[in-house]
Amino acid sequence: MNEEALEVLRQDPVMADLVEKHDPYAERDWDEFERLCISIINQQLSTASAAAVRERVFELFRDGVTPAAVLEADDDALRAAGLSRSKIEYMRNAARAFQEQDLTREGLADHSDEAVVDRLTEITGIGAWTARMYLLFVLEREDVLPLGDLAIRRGIEQLYGNGNEPDEMTRTEMREIAETWRPYRSVATRYIWAEYEADD
Repeated sequence: MNEEALEVLRQDPVMADLVEKHDPYAERDWDEFERLCISIINQQLSTASAAAVRERVFELFRDGVTPAAVLEADDDALRAAGLSRSKIEYMRNAARAFQEQDLTREGLADHSDEAVVDRLTEITGIGAWTARMYLLFVLEREDVLPLGDLAIRRGIEQLYGNGNEPDEMTRTEMREIAETWRPYRSVATRYIWAEYEADD
C-alpha cells in the first residue's frame, strides 16, 4: 500500500475511517486478460451475481483463462455458466484483441489514461466503464474516478450525502468531494467499493 496515498486520504475524515476499516487490496492479483474478462462478466450485474458467474466461468478453464482458451471454449458451456450470448462475444473480441495487440501493463505503460480508454473502447463490448476498470485494477493508475460505476456513486452518496435521499447528489458534487483525494482517487475508490460491498 502506498503510504503517501493513505496520508492524503486521511485528510478526509470519512476516508480516514474507511482506511482503518478495510483492506481493499486483499483481492487476488489477476493477470491482465483475466481482469478484462472479469470486468466484462461484471457488466450490469450486482457484485454477488457477478462473483457467482465469474467463479462458474473460470472453473471451465482448468488450464487458465487465456485468449486461446476463450476462443476455443464451448458456447453451450459458457452459457450454462451464466454468460449471455453478447458477453461470450465480448470476451472473444477481447481475446482476439489481446492476440493482436500488446494490452499488458508494459504495452500500455506509455499511454495516457484517455489513450488507454480510446484504445480499449475500439473493442466491441468494451465501453468506457470497462476501460476505466482496466485502468484502475490492471494498470493501477492512481487517479481514476469512475463515476460511471453505480456502486461508487451510491457509496459516495451514502458516505457524504448527509442523510439526503439517493440521487440528490450530482456528479459535479461528487467530483468536488473527490478533489481532496487527488492524486490518489483510485485508492479512494477502492475503499468506497469495500465499504459499499460490506453494506450490500
